Order: sequence, then C-alpha cells, then structure tokens
Amino acid sequence: MVSTRSHIEEIARVAMGSESRRDEPVVQSWLRCVNDYQLDPARGQEAYIVPETTLKEHREQAEELIRIGRSGLEALFGHVASQNYVLLLSDARGVTVDFMGDPTFDNQLRKAGLYLGSEWSEQRAGTCAVGACIVSGKPVIIHQDDHFDTTHIGLTCTAAPIFDTLGDLTAVLDISQLRSPTAKASQKLALHLVSATARRIELANLMARTRNDWVLRLSRSPDFLDVDPDCALSLDGSGRITGMTHGGFRALAGYLGLDGLKTPALVGQPVDRFMDLDVNDLPRLMRGRPDRERLVRTRSGLALFASAVAPVASFRGLPSARPAMPKALRDLSFGDPAMEAVQTKAAKLAARDIPILIQGETGSGKEYLARAIHDSRPSPGRFVAVNCAAIPEHLIESELFGYAPGAFTGAAPRGRMGLIEAADGGTLFLDEIGDMPYGLQSRLLRVLSEGEVVPVGAHKPVPVRLRLISASHHALETLVADGRFREDLYFRLAAATLRLPPLRERLDFDRLAEHVLARIGRETGEVRHLSAPALRALRAHGWPGNLRELANALRVAAALADGEEITVAVLPDQLQGLAPAPPPARPGARVTAAPDGLHAQLAACGGNVSELARRLGVDRTTVHRRLRKARGA
Repeated sequence: MVSTRSHIEEIARVAMGSESRRDEPVVQSWLRCVNDYQLDPARGQEAYIVPETTLKEHREQAEELIRIGRSGLEALFGHVASQNYVLLLSDARGVTVDFMGDPTFDNQLRKAGLYLGSEWSEQRAGTCAVGACIVSGKPVIIHQDDHFDTTHIGLTCTAAPIFDTLGDLTAVLDISQLRSPTAKASQKLALHLVSATARRIELANLMARTRNDWVLRLSRSPDFLDVDPDCALSLDGSGRITGMTHGGFRALAGYLGLDGLKTPALVGQPVDRFMDLDVNDLPRLMRGRPDRERLVRTRSGLALFASAVAPVASFRGLPSARPAMPKALRDLSFGDPAMEAVQTKAAKLAARDIPILIQGETGSGKEYLARAIHDSRPSPGRFVAVNCAAIPEHLIESELFGYAPGAFTGAAPRGRMGLIEAADGGTLFLDEIGDMPYGLQSRLLRVLSEGEVVPVGAHKPVPVRLRLISASHHALETLVADGRFREDLYFRLAAATLRLPPLRERLDFDRLAEHVLARIGRETGEVRHLSAPALRALRAHGWPGNLRELANALRVAAALADGEEITVAVLPDQLQGLAPAPPPARPGARVTAAPDGLHAQLAACGGNVSELARRLGVDRTTVHRRLRKARGA
C-alpha cells in the first residue's frame, strides 16, 4: 500500500497543476477538496457518524426510497456479501440511510465509516465514491489511494447515482470493501452491479410514484423489455411526459438527437412531439401481444420496442396534465402543510403568464419564492429584482423606466435602459410594491396594460413582454382602502396571490434550520450541526425577521463555533435571553402597558409570549388577554 507521505506529495503535485496517472474523476475531486473545501490531506480524520436525531431525520426523508429500493438492495447484497462487500444507500447529502454488512465486523466497519449514519459528502470526507458521485452525477470507482484522506486509503468504494423521476439526484448506492486486491480493475464487476441496481431502483421508483399514469418502457431489443428496459417514461392521460428514469432520459436524448438537454426540458412535453405515438395507441403496446410486434418509431425514424403499463386506476379518457413539482420549488419546504399548499399553487402558475402577488412578513422568503417560480419556467430569461422601498423616490422613475439621452441634467449621454425594459423576455420582480410612489403607479399600470414602456424624456414607446411578480409585507387591500394604492393596479398585480407563512408558524422548522445551516456550510466549506439545546433555543424564538433573521443567526453561530457543534453559547444574545430588556415587574403586578408598548415588549422578547409573561411577572393568559384587547382597540 502507498505510504502516507507519498500520497500527500502526489496530491500536492496535482494541486500545483502536474499531470496525473489518476482517472479524471479522481483528479477533479482532489482539486475540489484542495481549492473549494480547503481540506488538508496531511490532516487525516476518522469517518463521521451523524448524531442519532439527525440520522432519524435523514431516514424519515428517505423513507419511501428505502422502501422502494429494499428488494433491489437485498438482491445486490446477496451477490456481493460473500466477497466481504458492504452496501450503503446514501441520500443526496451523503448520509448513509440504509446499510447491509456482516455484523461480525461491525466495529471495524463503523470505524471506517462503512456504517449506518456515516456521512460521505466530499466536504466532510474528501474524495470518496459517494461524494464524487453526488457532484458528478455519474458512476465512479474510488479505489484505495484514490481517496483524498489518508484515513480511507485502504478502502475500495464503488458508487452509482439514483435519480428521481424529474432527473434530480436523490440518492447514491455504494458497495465497499475494507480490503481488496491492489488493481483498480478488480472493481469493474462491482461498477456494473451497482449501476444495474441503481437503474432498477429508478424504474421501481417511477412505477411506484406514477400509479395514475401510463408507464412506457422502451428498448432497442425485445428480450429484456419488461424487466430491464433501456428507458422508461411516465405519461398522463393526455400523453404528456410526467417523469422518466434517468437512464431513460439519456437514451431518449440520444435516440432523438437531444443531447445537451436536461430531464426537466422533456417533462410536460407531449410524447407525440418525439415519437409517432398517440396516447390512444398505448393499450396496443400492453403485454399480451408478442414482444416483436410492439414497435414505435421516433420522429427521426428509429424503431424501438415498447411496452406500456396502464395506470392502476382504469384509464378513462384524457384528464388534464398534472404539473410536476420543479426542483426550485421543492426546495422551499420540508413538510410544512402551509408551504406545501403554496408550492402546489406556485407550480401550477409557474408556466403561465399570470401576474402573481406574494404576501408575507419581512424576511419570510418572498424573493426566494419569486426566483423559484422564475426558475421553474422552461425558458425563464432574465430575473430582474427591484426593491421599490430601497430606491430613493426621486430616482425610482428613471431606474424603472430608463431615460432618453439628455432627459435631465446629469443624464448619461446615451441614455439608460430601465429595469422594466431589462426584464424583457424574463421576469420583473417588484419587491415591496406597496411602497411605490402613488404617482408612478399609473405609469406601471400603463406598462401592464399596453405592453410597452416610455423612458423618461422619450416620445416613442418600447415594447416589452415580461412576467410580473410583485411582493409586499403590507396588506395591499388596506392600502387601497386608505387611498394609498391604486385599486386598478392592485387588481392587475394580484391576479393570483400567494401568502407565505411566517417562520414561527412553520411546522418544518427543524429541517429548515438544518437546510439553511447546510447552505451556509457549502458557502464557507465548514461543516456545522446544531446541538439539541441550541435547536430548542431556536425553536423558542419568535423570529420577527423570519428566514432572513434565521440565516443571519446561523451564520454568526457557525462563525463563532469552536468545533462542528453549534451550542447555545455561540447563538446571538437574543436567542440566549441575554438581550437588554425592560426590568421585570413585581410578582402579581398588573400589565398596564399601552397597546403599542405591549407589542414593543413582545417584539423585544422575539414574539415569545411566555418570555414576556416571565419578565412582567404575570401568567401567559393575562398577556394573551391584553394583546387581544389591544388588537380590538
């Protein structure tokens, strides 16, 4: 086996640009470890097993995939167990959520990280099969001293990605050995087995998740059409593609000359755009007819063998297409019912040119939602965001509408394109639209009505075609009633309204905090996790600043943490109960604060009624009663 010193020296040479005999995936992963994650090959660290509570959350999120893939995993393990392989199923974050191995080697396997709960992301473990597979999306062998960390150079690991029906990587299947032959070629059969099993799991997942759709299996040969097809597509009752196996996408793209496209580009498209096939032809492709008679042709003329599987429910005609949930929208929620309702509604609206108004408290993620809707469109164009509250009133007109040459003193000689025109062909996001000056609202209404914009000082209108999304933390209906916002503009903007729940009401808080912390870790290259007391402190806070406040708090805590664990001690003062507060009242004292004063004190307590009651020396019911009275005043 290679020495630790020579291994470190080889990585250093590769990092300096020297050529290497290593496979390209290994070289690229080494470079990411050095340049992106700032890992040190000389600083070996043992495998990391996530805490039990964290593992439980990861397994719960992967529960359906574990269930669907179990039989395939057991079959694969049956083939390789006699060769002392262990099997790991990791989620998209590199955490092992299912494991099969010889229990007599539990201690060795756990120490090596070949165990349930081990984390094999590149940021954590350096070059490894699971981590490299997550980044590249391709099967890979990381054999012995291909590993970046010297702690792992005795292992051989072979992994293949598992993609969901929309083409997003959802898991990685890995088989590994503690000891193996020196030659990397010894793992070629392992690569074939793990890739074939991943393909079968993708097919099983497609079948399980499309029970109300047709499934069309395609192959260049009829022999394994029904058990191991080249590709499989799911189709709704109108013949539109609702999902596919990843292998199916690559095969279909090759057949149709669509190389370079990604799976989402095909989802939602009618299948007859690519094949000489109508939805009414699907019944004739079902099993019962000879395999060699079940043929379809691509639009390019290529003949493929086909097998159709009918929906579990009887096929009754041509129901409307069910919109798939785009990845950009899926990442906004982790199980909160209110957010899931917003996601479902947004997914249906994303493909249509309907003006959307997003309502929500400050920091609740209005721009994130707007960007997710924009990114969910097939050809989104530019996303131009304008904060109407942040631009000085005397500049907002020229910023939005642009200006002609010489329009005013100090104007640029060539004039300037406005933000509305810059969004032509894309999305214009008007944040805090409720703060737009009343006089400019009529000009914006004209843009929406006429589809054209007139720059300041110009006489000729410029045509614009854009998607409009606006947002406000104000209740625009109230502003209309008060005469501060044009009613006709309000109805133009609010063709559809999405209301974001405040963070304090979200039921997915724990997973959301973990997601935000993981995103911060990807930015900084530092892995952090929350201790149980710190998570309890976060839950207890009222979060008046919502997601923005949460992200800032976690960013500070991650910077101050001495190790990987974030404790209560490094949380901002207001989360520890250390922020300045009014002196507590005497026990039994009456709450006599004016309504506005009581709300201010509640805000100082982060919206936590129990904390306010403690500071005032009264019970929670007294505080609630006074707050209700204040609202009714």
